[in-house]
Amino acid sequence: MATRETVCRHHRIRMFVLIWGILLSSGASVWGERHCQTGNFCITLSEADITAEAGLCVVIPCSFTTDKSFTPQHIVWYNKCESSTKCIDANIIFNTNKLNTEVQSLFKGRVSLLEPDVSQRNCSIIINDLTESDSGGYQLRVIQGETKGFTFTRKTTVTVKGLTQKPSVMIPPLTEGQPTTLTCTAPGLCSGSDPKFTWTWRGAGEKDSQITGNITALKTEDLTAVTQRHSSTLTFNPSAEHHNNNVTCEVSFKNNITAEETVTLNVTYLKKLVITGVTTVKDGDDLNLTCSVESFPPSVITWTKHGSIRNLTKETKIILDNNTGTATLTIRNVTVDYSGLYVCKAKLQIPTLSTHAEVNVTFLPRIFSTSGCVVQSEVLTCVCISEGFPLPTIKWPLLDAHTEYSVTTNFSNHAVNLSITVTLKDRNYTTVECISSNDIGEVKENLNVTRKVLKQYDQHGPCEVLLWIGVAAVSLIVNVICIILMMFLWHSRKKVKPNQEDRTYMSIKKTEVSSDYDVIAQPLN
Repeated sequence: MATRETVCRHHRIRMFVLIWGILLSSGASVWGERHCQTGNFCITLSEADITAEAGLCVVIPCSFTTDKSFTPQHIVWYNKCESSTKCIDANIIFNTNKLNTEVQSLFKGRVSLLEPDVSQRNCSIIINDLTESDSGGYQLRVIQGETKGFTFTRKTTVTVKGLTQKPSVMIPPLTEGQPTTLTCTAPGLCSGSDPKFTWTWRGAGEKDSQITGNITALKTEDLTAVTQRHSSTLTFNPSAEHHNNNVTCEVSFKNNITAEETVTLNVTYLKKLVITGVTTVKDGDDLNLTCSVESFPPSVITWTKHGSIRNLTKETKIILDNNTGTATLTIRNVTVDYSGLYVCKAKLQIPTLSTHAEVNVTFLPRIFSTSGCVVQSEVLTCVCISEGFPLPTIKWPLLDAHTEYSVTTNFSNHAVNLSITVTLKDRNYTTVECISSNDIGEVKENLNVTRKVLKQYDQHGPCEVLLWIGVAAVSLIVNVICIILMMFLWHSRKKVKPNQEDRTYMSIKKTEVSSDYDVIAQPLN
């Protein structure tokens, strides 16, 4: 028994919460008060008028008690009775007895009991698709069997006004390029006719037009047996063009009753960076570069110089104009050291964009002191090294007087190295003029000529001279050794005595009388 009472108590609590939820969502206002008539026939109805809005629904909270001998089987509700004791069938708006068809046609299908079990003595009803003509007094009658019934004289008054509630539009965070869904929920938690949803949007200075996207015309969520939540969704791909556009959700109820809500889209986006300004400036002038970016919310813009750790914060002036942010970089009295790559970065939450500009500082050419000329063996060689921007060109007026010469040119950054070689013929130069020029101007420099005389051995080169010295030294040593050896042999020969076996004699003998003689050489016995 205790368990059944606990279940009933919980049921009554849930019903009470449900009734008040519907009342609050429909715009109705009510507070109940118990009134008793005969015996235990008591009814609890709203003491004050119940207000509601057209197109929505209204809940008439109601509960009753009867004598123990009376068991209610059906419930009947009346509207606009002539008097509290005189209600006729023409005034019936709801009857739980389905066999009784005496129900006003305008109320058919619009009225429901919140608690279908009459034995629970909960007589609360919900009326959907309200119109202002539904305003008036409502009375309850409970019936037992075929004929026995009891009509409560206490009335509750309902006042229906024009619709003022608006749909609710839920907008999640919008980011360009990321598909998103907007949700429009109709006012009220009514279970009457399904409303119709229409989405429109308007850009700045434009007329209303249909939104391009995937629209769910209607979505119905059953909260309870008599309450529903109606909504529509719009899925589209937001872009920067959608930012600050107005989106309208219109909800149309029965009997041409409409409500709408307009919201403004805030799309997070970051467009392309643009750098404006003159990137080629003269030495000593000011450098002004402006980096612009359109974004929402405004981006953080910074300037840096590639390859440099120098902070350019002091030289940067940031200006924000609505959704367009600019950062102007100003450097006074620039020199060639300021040439290089300047990078602009715009940071918006996670994404970061960057762009760059190549800055060139123009300056008048200058000729380096390492330039000069040398004459060697009647050959003149001159080198002129000059730096400037734009890159300078070098001229040698000397070459106008010569037809045979050679020229060599090398480039490095903003410097040019040009050398010439000329064979001199009966000409003697003490200086040679070098002219360097670019778009900024021209400079001239007379280069001194240095004469270089080679020594004799220099004609062969140091290696060849050393070779000849070595050959001469070896030859001298060999000659000295030969002379010493010959003197030694000569001196030794004078000390040797002749032996007999070493002697040789010669005799001349005449064998015939002739004018010729034979010479015979033979050893003596």
